[in-house]
Amino acid sequence: MFRAWSPDEKYISGDDFGYKRHAEDLPINYTNETPSYSAPEIVYKTCRVMANTSRSLEWTFRVDSGFSYLLRFHFCEIQLETLDVQVDVIYWTDGRQIPIFRDYVTLVPDDGSGGKKDLRLSLVPNNTGHPKYANALLNGLEIFKLSYPLQSLGPNLETPIISPPSALEPLKPLENKKSRGSSVIYPVIWSLIGVLAMVAAVSFLIFRQRKKLKDSVHTSQSHVPLPSDSCRCFLLEEIKTATSNFHDNFIIGKGGFGNVYKGFIDDGATSVAIKSLNPSSNQGAREFLNEIEMLSKLRYLHLVSLIGYCDQNGEMILIYDYMAHDTLRDHLYNSHNSPLNWKQRLQICIGAAKGLCYLHTSGNHTIIHRDIKSTNILLDEKWVAKVSDFGLSKVGPTGDSDTHVSTAVKGSFGYVDPEYYKRQQLTDKSDVYSFGVVLFEVLCARPAIVPSFPREQVNLAEWANFCCREGRIQEIIDPYLDGQNAPECLSKFVETGVMCLREKGVDRPAMNDVVWSLEHVMQLQEATEKRGCEAMDGGESFVGLNLSFPESSEAVSGFKGISLSSNSNEKLKWGEVFSEIKNPVGR
Repeated sequence: MFRAWSPDEKYISGDDFGYKRHAEDLPINYTNETPSYSAPEIVYKTCRVMANTSRSLEWTFRVDSGFSYLLRFHFCEIQLETLDVQVDVIYWTDGRQIPIFRDYVTLVPDDGSGGKKDLRLSLVPNNTGHPKYANALLNGLEIFKLSYPLQSLGPNLETPIISPPSALEPLKPLENKKSRGSSVIYPVIWSLIGVLAMVAAVSFLIFRQRKKLKDSVHTSQSHVPLPSDSCRCFLLEEIKTATSNFHDNFIIGKGGFGNVYKGFIDDGATSVAIKSLNPSSNQGAREFLNEIEMLSKLRYLHLVSLIGYCDQNGEMILIYDYMAHDTLRDHLYNSHNSPLNWKQRLQICIGAAKGLCYLHTSGNHTIIHRDIKSTNILLDEKWVAKVSDFGLSKVGPTGDSDTHVSTAVKGSFGYVDPEYYKRQQLTDKSDVYSFGVVLFEVLCARPAIVPSFPREQVNLAEWANFCCREGRIQEIIDPYLDGQNAPECLSKFVETGVMCLREKGVDRPAMNDVVWSLEHVMQLQEATEKRGCEAMDGGESFVGLNLSFPESSEAVSGFKGISLSSNSNEKLKWGEVFSEIKNPVGR
């Protein structure tokens, strides 16, 4: 069997190439299990390694549909870093510079066209077991096309999957029946070994879930069950028609996933938002699948509704309800939109908090969003807030004794829980921290991170905490809100935000407590308006607010531990605020 090796750059999906590692001076120690003819030394002396900012290594190969393919992965650890506890090259080989290969078999189904399909491969690190080094690497890959008893190996590809055009000439001996037969039997034998090896090495994923998504609509063998009554599969032609072939005039937003288009489906009767994956995006197929699995099971007033998806011809597209007023951030700063008044901002915060609370408490397991920020809070035509973008969401602890999920840090700068960042232990309190940043973003009308600001003001969470400690919170409040809010209302709002930003997760309130506190703020505001408080006429401001912080950082409940008071001569009576509560039992 003749083989030729070529670089992998042209097969890499998107612009995330990772980086190459070379060890030309190190000898390769072949073994009986991996003899020298398994692969040349140059294959084992070079490898593709995932970059620090990457989530995976991904390749795409154009292959004939209707055949099974054997994928042979070549590994050789040339440094002491390991992949993870389940697939550890040093564990497999008992040392460095010892080559090894593993075989896996996958079927590329024929949809009836008899043409070619994309075979996508994705390698990701497995953080189970908390390895010191968690990364993904690959020295070499071979793809064998397997024949069936009643099926030939044709039609032939225009160019080999791995080999460049110059490598076509050595393949001529395959026309000999004996040589051809042995070349088929050899990978078949290894395929049996590969099936056994798969049980012990589950970390390497052959990325075919995108095809499973499409097949789930047409066959009963889908591995990604999607509710047919709540998640619809669109044809690519339908999406092109809805967006006038993805015309720039239909773009209404851009994000980490790609462009967002406004489209019209069902003969123009329904407006939708269509999010299309950009191949160069940091997000990929894993986030695409995760969002479909999450949102297809969730239906709630304050969560964005997923109408359907499209997974055809290599496209990854999500279709949502259209949000007429875009994102919360679009109405806070850096926008031509009119700023929101105080009650609008407060009502939006309450709605978003309810959406998060639903994720944390409604199901059998907690769902942790992991990417709460003002651009992921959308507003419909009635200004109802809806939490969106579930690509990074994670199911929380599943056992009674578990308190967190250990996972690589993901999220957006300025919103990531510092405890999660330091310990890589994710809890629902990580969402609470991110929401605390959003609360101050709403109050101050500025981004979470502003690199051009003085050093102490760059990070909004740190700057807000500092101003609260120094009694200077009035300096950073959006001037547009001057005279719109009652002091008691604003005090409680700031108190809630500060509690969400506590350094330790156990000191932060749960989301249901945050909802309760924000509703309390709204009741204070409405009661003040009803009573005609001087603050609403501009006679009272937030300047008199006095905040004091305790020395201890022990866990608190009911937002104790922060004392906020104003110089208002008239204090609201709690009986007036909670006069509509029929059962005054504490939460």
